[in-house]
Amino acid sequence: NSTESQLYIRALNFPSLNTQPESEAMANKGLKFCLIVSLLFLIIVTIVIVTLFFTVFKPKDPNITVHPIGLEHFDFSLLPNITANVSLGMVITIENPNYGSFEFTNSIGYINFHDTVVGEVPIGAELVPAHGQINVNTWANFMVAKLISVPKFWSDVLSGTLNFTSTSSLPGIARMFKIFKLKATAYSSCNISLRIVPRNVDTKCISKIKL
Repeated sequence: NSTESQLYIRALNFPSLNTQPESEAMANKGLKFCLIVSLLFLIIVTIVIVTLFFTVFKPKDPNITVHPIGLEHFDFSLLPNITANVSLGMVITIENPNYGSFEFTNSIGYINFHDTVVGEVPIGAELVPAHGQINVNTWANFMVAKLISVPKFWSDVLSGTLNFTSTSSLPGIARMFKIFKLKATAYSSCNISLRIVPRNVDTKCISKIKL
């Protein structure tokens, strides 16, 4: 009897061989379940972000317009006698239709007359807020000697209209919700028609943004 009781006690104290594998199997199943749920969550979030980026938050091209200032006081009859450069005030209006802000660095725009660069426009660094609009005050520095040396200049003067084109690129950073930050560049090309007698200007600009 004492031998049987000792064997019985040992049997009670001996751990079950099946307990540990079952607990490990349960732990592995729980880990796999958590990984699957996490992976599905990341996939859903990624799909939502990509969908929003290409629909609601899809980058839209800015609206950029150019407005010369003080043109009514400029005497075009003095052009043949001017040897120095002439500065003409300008206001550049930049409208941002996007959900993110755009901050650009210092840049230079160029004014062309019949494919000849005849002027430069310095553009200072600015921040354009999301769904916002700013006016950039600057000036166009015309190189008069180069302007009047263009073969078609005087014929255009006699016709009463001088047609210019301007190009500019604004490199900067686009920020969305203060989280996402992307390098971006806004490009603008404008057709500028200057009517000499009424001394007014018509401008038509095409602008694009590239990330």
